[in-house]
Amino acid sequence: MSAPTIVTPHVLRDWPLPSPGSSKGSRGRVLVVGGARRTPGAALLAGRAALRVGAGVLTFAVASSVAVQVAVAVPEAGTVGLAENAAGSVTGDDLALLDSDLSGADAVLVGPGLDDADLAEVLLRGLLPRIPDGVPVVLDAFALGVLDRLGDAAGAVAGRLILTPNQAEAHRLLGQDPESDVEPDLAEVARRYGAVVYCQQSMVNPAGERWEGSSGHGGLGTSGSGDVLAGAVCGLLARGASLEQAACWAGHLHATAGDRLAIEVGPLGFLAGELADRLPLVMAELAGSRS
Repeated sequence: MSAPTIVTPHVLRDWPLPSPGSSKGSRGRVLVVGGARRTPGAALLAGRAALRVGAGVLTFAVASSVAVQVAVAVPEAGTVGLAENAAGSVTGDDLALLDSDLSGADAVLVGPGLDDADLAEVLLRGLLPRIPDGVPVVLDAFALGVLDRLGDAAGAVAGRLILTPNQAEAHRLLGQDPESDVEPDLAEVARRYGAVVYCQQSMVNPAGERWEGSSGHGGLGTSGSGDVLAGAVCGLLARGASLEQAACWAGHLHATAGDRLAIEVGPLGFLAGELADRLPLVMAELAGSRS
């Protein structure tokens, strides 16, 4: 196995993101599907991160009981209310509502704020076949956690998929004990699901090519941090980045934002929303970085 490429500012400078173009449409359309009644904030964080890395248009598809609140919290976005059960969990019963948004999407993120594994499986079985061919997909949180249940249904997005598991979720995707002390085989996850996998600064694609992050701070282990990362990945995909490029750039932006906050705020206690707010400046600085 070849040594991983270390993701540094110099590497990213030589791998520039697509030009943003002159209009919001040219910067890509993101659809974020998630946001149960108890956890709409996860979808909000992901969507804000997508906008912060330069995506032009954002739409949320969240539980109908929180759709208005989400629309007010992020006035830059459109919002679709989805069917939910009595507990406020998204059921996946009315996915035809999303057909128009899916047809115009440049990237789709599913998972942030979903809170029921069984219903997440139902949602994915109905949603993945509806996503047009060629549109990249990011799975995170509960949507990621049930991927191993889908069998052949997961093949609908193989080859255009990014997974952002933590180590426990990576073990689950391999059918292993989530509490295992052994490092999960990310290359096997990538091969099995036809996906680029990003897990705690390690990245691998289905061909076995690997990348390792060169920054990041322990304070990133805070509520909502993973939602920011997934949203940044999706936003860069919408702008036209390749799967590998989106994962590497988003991972570095996210980690570097954490480094900055560890200095500004302290090593612990900074918030995920603060990570999202620092992404544009880190990205702008990288555009001129030479080291």
